[in-house]
Amino acid sequence: MIQVCLNGRRGADDGAVVPLSPEALAESAAEAVAAGATDIHVHPKSPCGQDSLSPRVLAPTLEAIRARVSVPVGVTTGAWTEPDPVARLERIRSWTVLPDHASVNWHEAGAEELAAALIERGVGVEAGIWSGTDGAARFAASPLGPRVLRVLAEVTDTSAETAEASARALLADLGPAFGRPVLLHGEDGGAWPVLRLAGRLGLATRIGLEDTLTLPDGERALSNARLVAEGLVQYGRRPEQPGGVRDDSRG
Repeated sequence: MIQVCLNGRRGADDGAVVPLSPEALAESAAEAVAAGATDIHVHPKSPCGQDSLSPRVLAPTLEAIRARVSVPVGVTTGAWTEPDPVARLERIRSWTVLPDHASVNWHEAGAEELAAALIERGVGVEAGIWSGTDGAARFAASPLGPRVLRVLAEVTDTSAETAEASARALLADLGPAFGRPVLLHGEDGGAWPVLRLAGRLGLATRIGLEDTLTLPDGERALSNARLVAEGLVQYGRRPEQPGGVRDDSRG
């Protein structure tokens, strides 16, 4: 599985290629799915470009995307969308149109209650476990662990040189993860090294303008579809032998 993360917390300052409006998000989602994405993660935006959990923002975004694609669509519930955990929970309970899944960052205050409310409403939970936090330890002790849709292993190390090691450490901290599927991804400078590691390990992954604005060679990405297409290439890239010779002995 390769998930496309359409926009994240990025905004207009990150360039016109980042989709913000429901219509732009739907168009970008359709192009990304045509390029090979099998799942969508989106941050619905208010008219002023801020991440929002308001049902008046969420509903038109989900409806616009679903009018163009038939793959699952998920949203963020990050604490920055609503800093007060109680208010954030009330936002979730007020949704009139439900996403297929939603990410819950396990290191954030109120994560357990938020995840429970989503599960109660029939929304799949992506357990966001960030490197550099106590998310893995909290998740290991959670009674909700066996009930999540999957674990979203998020490598926050943005260095191309060290992100892979950070990813391996995060996976070790996660351990068996209640037997739930793991989606591994990085961000910025670590996005491509971690995606390639996910390919070697046979794990689900994601790519998109939330995670990186550039292609592996440093060229600016012009769309989510371009990132997905390159992501599929990088994910399935065969390992190289010493000296840079590509190993073509396998089918």
